[in-house]
Amino acid sequence: MQAYLLDFANLLLRWLHVIAAVAWIGESIYFVMLDNGLRPPKADEDKKKGVFGEMWAVHGGGFYHNQKYASAPAKLPADLHWSFWKAYTTWLSGFGLFVLLYMTNPGFYLVNPGSDWAWAAELTGWQANAVALLFLLSGWVVYNELCKRISPNMERDGILSLAVAVMMVVVAYLSTQIFAGRAAFLLTGAVMATAMSANVFFWIIPGQRRMVKAMKAGETPNPIDGKRGKQRSVHNTYFTLPVVLLMLSNHYSFTYTHELSWVIMALFIFAGALIRQFFVLMHAGSIQPAYPAAGVALILVAIWVGAPTGNDNVAAAHSVSSSVNDEERVLAASSSLSEVHEIIEQRCVSCHAQAPEHAGFAAAPAGVILETEEQLLRQIDQVRQVVASGYMPLGNITQMTDAERAEVAAWTP
Repeated sequence: MQAYLLDFANLLLRWLHVIAAVAWIGESIYFVMLDNGLRPPKADEDKKKGVFGEMWAVHGGGFYHNQKYASAPAKLPADLHWSFWKAYTTWLSGFGLFVLLYMTNPGFYLVNPGSDWAWAAELTGWQANAVALLFLLSGWVVYNELCKRISPNMERDGILSLAVAVMMVVVAYLSTQIFAGRAAFLLTGAVMATAMSANVFFWIIPGQRRMVKAMKAGETPNPIDGKRGKQRSVHNTYFTLPVVLLMLSNHYSFTYTHELSWVIMALFIFAGALIRQFFVLMHAGSIQPAYPAAGVALILVAIWVGAPTGNDNVAAAHSVSSSVNDEERVLAASSSLSEVHEIIEQRCVSCHAQAPEHAGFAAAPAGVILETEEQLLRQIDQVRQVVASGYMPLGNITQMTDAERAEVAAWTP
């Protein structure tokens, strides 16, 4: 019952997270479109009022006339619309999901026993949780310091963008070395998502509040607040597509179990940013197909990097450990289906069953059930991949041996 209730809490929290994220991202994309789609006002009356730009639109059977003021309008309404709760709700619900799914079972989901770094492979549960939290916090601190030191007055944003890009490559690499594959992708996305929400909380909204306060007092707002808010909003715009991709990646083991998963991750981050740039420019009236073409090219490179070859499973099995000798490998390659399923039954079926025996699962993870040989055959490619990579069993809780991994990975129908 406890596992069932946790799964239901996971469902409801994930639902909230997705709804909040859709609302936040949708509003962000809308305002980018609005800002870039503004045209100089045509009416002299609007020009005198300080209108910087306007846009006429039709939607849902009605007509809309949006205007943006270059400086303080003559009067601010009492019901001024603010955009921040969607950002905060997205981050809080996402962090809640991370606590519920990963931090309650860090030995399963966070610890990377196959890490080349001995200290990471030997982390205990609470240590893995602490490192994960430190990873998130450090990501925001480093990003924020880059913004403050490289382009404090928004005059070197191009160089800043390159620095942030390098930072994300480093984050991708470190995450895959420290944490288990799926957690590595999630935490890299969470570093970006944390920066996005923190930008809203620490910079964008406080700056807007100071501007509103100055306007109401009849003073001229400090232009740096508007520039800084714009800078961080732009960063949030380019983070959006990569974050969504990284959050979806945990459903696709071929991304996070590959030995070059950090390269695949970095390629997807840059591809998402390039594709987003196309839409940003399109809203401004400039069609630049080179950006989505470059993004698609990077995705194709990611597909090429992660593509399996005919001998991948056997090669992975051979490299599992030097403790697996040549004779064992020959036996592994000649195993029967029943022998392979016997290993799966012993090491995997406690979780991957119609009614899992493991207390942490109310249903088979990812819906993968391996109780019969027929069920194993339907999932054999995925099973060989995650077993050979060492990703499954999670945290190797069932103590699958290197020889058993070699046997499963080398077997072919």
